[in-house]
Amino acid sequence: MQRGSASGAGTPPVVRRRTPPDLGACVRVLGAVHRSDGYPVNWPPSPRAWLTGGALVSAWVAESDGRVSGHVALSRSGAGDAAPGLWSARTTGADAGAAAVVGRLFVDPRARGRGIGALLMAQAVAEARRRGLHPVLDVVASDTAAVALYERLGWRPLGTVEQEWGPRLTVTVRCFAAPPDAAAGPAPGATRARRSS
Repeated sequence: MQRGSASGAGTPPVVRRRTPPDLGACVRVLGAVHRSDGYPVNWPPSPRAWLTGGALVSAWVAESDGRVSGHVALSRSGAGDAAPGLWSARTTGADAGAAAVVGRLFVDPRARGRGIGALLMAQAVAEARRRGLHPVLDVVASDTAAVALYERLGWRPLGTVEQEWGPRLTVTVRCFAAPPDAAAGPAPGATRARRSS
């Protein structure tokens, strides 16, 4: 692995499929994001299980200067996912099972401003499209930076719901769907994601 700064003026970021050896670095980056931004709201008892569990379809990491600098996952909808149901209700004849949930998106605070979030989103959208699924997501309403990213990428708001995330924690969540014609490629000015095998 190359040495380099995660904030790096070095090599352009690339996206590749996540492998088991990446999980340690992903947990470290997730810890930095949690300390900086409070994401995830509830720190999981097992961060590795949180990253690999559920109805996972695939996951990717971004690398900057040889270091993991971001992560995204694509999953089938599960119990508690509000966005697929809202998308289904707004789409004539669409079944909630035809949606894929984009989640577990985070970027190292030291590597932000390089288009990494957009690259990761593009990879997840491309995979959902390849599988004939429509990408949806939900985000805590107070995460204004994430909401701004999704709006900048053209994602459409589906609605806002209240969810119980613990015995004494109710969270307001905003749900979004990718536009029907969402491009699978990276945002303008970003480095193209590396094709994964």
